[in-house]
Amino acid sequence: MQSSKLPFSRYFIIGVMLFALFFGAGNLIFPASLGQQAGLNVWKAVGGFLITGIGLPFLGILAMGFSGSKNLQELASRIHPLYGVIFTSLLYLTIGPFFAAPRTGAVAYDIGITPFVGESAGHVGLIVFTLLFFLVTVWFSLNPAKIVDYVGKILSPGIIVLILVLLVMVMVKPVGSIGAPQTAYSNGAFMKGIMEGYNTMDALASLVFGIIVINAIRTMGVTSTRGILFASAKSGIVAIIFLGIIYVGIAYLGATSTEAFGLFDTGGPVLGKAASYYFGTLGTVMLSIIIILACLTTSIGLMTACGEYFHTLLPKVSYKRWVVFFSVVSFVVANFGLSNIIHFSIPVLMLLYPLAVVLMLLTFLSKLFNHSRIVYAASIAVTFLISIIDGFKTFCELLGIDYFGWLAPIVTFYKRSLPLYNDGLGWLLPVLVTILVTGVSVAVLNFFAIRNKKQKSNFEKIA
Repeated sequence: MQSSKLPFSRYFIIGVMLFALFFGAGNLIFPASLGQQAGLNVWKAVGGFLITGIGLPFLGILAMGFSGSKNLQELASRIHPLYGVIFTSLLYLTIGPFFAAPRTGAVAYDIGITPFVGESAGHVGLIVFTLLFFLVTVWFSLNPAKIVDYVGKILSPGIIVLILVLLVMVMVKPVGSIGAPQTAYSNGAFMKGIMEGYNTMDALASLVFGIIVINAIRTMGVTSTRGILFASAKSGIVAIIFLGIIYVGIAYLGATSTEAFGLFDTGGPVLGKAASYYFGTLGTVMLSIIIILACLTTSIGLMTACGEYFHTLLPKVSYKRWVVFFSVVSFVVANFGLSNIIHFSIPVLMLLYPLAVVLMLLTFLSKLFNHSRIVYAASIAVTFLISIIDGFKTFCELLGIDYFGWLAPIVTFYKRSLPLYNDGLGWLLPVLVTILVTGVSVAVLNFFAIRNKKQKSNFEKIA
């Protein structure tokens, strides 16, 4: 009989592995930027950030363990097989070549190279660096080598140690005093922090990484659904504790850095300047090397995952071609610059995040409505009708243009009718109502169907 329990050391190992999977470019730059923007409201903002930055990824890991599905597409196919393919494809493209992978190259340049070349290199420097960056990504993605695993195993504790040392210095000797919040964070900093947590994309990634964690747990002898769920929870807690400490510390660094370093468009330069401030050139060099290698291993992992998924989906196109194609797309997108990548990812995240969160909720509640596809489909349909409008609305606002003619009356209606709509959570209450109504309806119909079946059976016995 296989044990359903593991020693704490095993949970810790899996938790650190999960931390390494989650920890990428966004986990550094977004809390730093949030801290700079939030100023005196940093603690309210970071509180909201932690809900979506670590709370939702943890929920995603648990959902995959609870569902028993072999992958995300199988889980999303509970709505409909076609939806399963479309949603999974969009999610992979979002955490892959459209946004997250290009972001790794842009962040590596901003933190790892810019401190040494300054702004003088201009766009040419970014082009040259990202070309080399994604060529190396292609090489390792097409020629899997243990060096990537070794580098990852060394980098994870290395990053944790270096960042923690930096954050201890920030606590002991702050760069400066915390300034006034910027306009966006002067009111509603908590809700703004929740929305900012979307940018890490970790909740989306958790639906992919969850399977990796589950497989790792199974190899250690835990096979029962209950055992896998508890092991996933304990390992997940290790990962989110590390992430939470780093998020809070970097946000505080950002809040105290504005006076000395100035306000930046992104959080990338904050870390580079802080390393130089506390540790001089050596600190900057160490941070640069670790960040570049960390971003590179993340990029390789994303290209490999995307290549494997789309090769499975469309096997006539080889894995090699998918990797090359996605790497070229990532290179092109990366050269739009980090700020543009972040801005244009927001409308897509406003669409995908609610759909992902609702899928997680439905997974946990599924047994209550007997896994009925009607409940799944109705809830996702309601979510989509709201989140797609949020996506278009955010897109128009980012471009500074008027809402499209057909969009304006819908946005006005949603603002007037949906609680929390202005906070980006207009989908929440309608979805909960939909789950309740459809779930109860299905339960009632099943009850009468079972009763009628019993009555018919009794009648046949009497006859």
